[in-house]
Amino acid sequence: MIYFDNAATTYPKPPAVIAAMSRALVRYGANPGRAGHAMSLETSDAVYAAREKCARFFGAEVENTVFMPNCTFALNTAIKGVLTENSHAVASDIEHNAVLRPLYALSRSTGVSYSLAPTSDDDDETAANFERLINRRTKAVICTLAGNVTGKILPVEKIGNICREKGVCFIVDAAQGAGVLPIKLGSGINIICAAGHKGLYGPMGTGLLVTDGKYRLKTLVEGGTGSLSKELSQPEFLPDRFESGTINTAGAISLGAGVYFVTSKGTDAILRHERMLCERFFAGMKKQPSVRLYSDTFDERFAPVIPFNIGDLPAETASEMLSEAGFALRGGFHCAYPAHVKIGTSDRGAVRFSPSVFSTMTEVNSLIRAVSRIAARNE
Repeated sequence: MIYFDNAATTYPKPPAVIAAMSRALVRYGANPGRAGHAMSLETSDAVYAAREKCARFFGAEVENTVFMPNCTFALNTAIKGVLTENSHAVASDIEHNAVLRPLYALSRSTGVSYSLAPTSDDDDETAANFERLINRRTKAVICTLAGNVTGKILPVEKIGNICREKGVCFIVDAAQGAGVLPIKLGSGINIICAAGHKGLYGPMGTGLLVTDGKYRLKTLVEGGTGSLSKELSQPEFLPDRFESGTINTAGAISLGAGVYFVTSKGTDAILRHERMLCERFFAGMKKQPSVRLYSDTFDERFAPVIPFNIGDLPAETASEMLSEAGFALRGGFHCAYPAHVKIGTSDRGAVRFSPSVFSTMTEVNSLIRAVSRIAARNE
């Protein structure tokens, strides 16, 4: 199977990540921060080292770098932690359900309202659309770094500057961009939520919430943290406040290895490689009369993600046919229906091509031929 579903989860994982996971399961078998014996202390040290790598990557303080079960959990923690009853939020019109569903749930339960800012190819226009929707009740702006359907990169620095000027918390969903696009705290960005299993090359079931500490977040979960055990109230300090219960120790350690892998390779080099493959795939698809693409070109406006459809085939059917031909691509609505409405695929979704640092030009050329064969059979 040739794997091009990296926007969902990167595969394969780097050898160093696999080794870190194996070593963690064998060597670091005790709860970190829960005991004074040697194995617990060694495990704590290994988790701290991983936390340091992640903090450095996002320009955060180590204590403000929190391990989460996934990016969705991090986004829920940030969104529900900042927004108060009857407050207001602004998000983009291409957000993932990990943003839209928490906002909708809050609108039903606590009177929170939210507005969706239209995105465009003009970054200044997109930023202006966000600014126009901010009002006196706005407590948070939530914005994806890159759309997971089209790969459209949003101008987070411009939006962050607006949020800083207006005193609004800015939360960036970096699930689809971290590890490929540069992203750090600062320039108005207060909180970054990231998936461990995508561009950071960590295992599934890992995520990060990194914060500049400016905004005190309410908790979603309370419990044992290994600290202040005599008190019934949840600790105020990070990361303990948001790491109740035993964390995914092996996942955190191997996520640290994934972040180190990305740091060593360099996000610029990874982006160049993946964009080169996307440019080749886009050019190959443009030559197919029955293949539908959803932008005029593939360029620096996009992260390495390309949606397409083959003839009149439903996206899921096309994906199944490609799977039978030996290729892994996701077809469907990608948990981001408004983005499909925006590009005109609300009826059938789209097939999504997304390479990784391990993908090759030979594999891309093979996929182009496979799509061509399927397109010819269904003309």
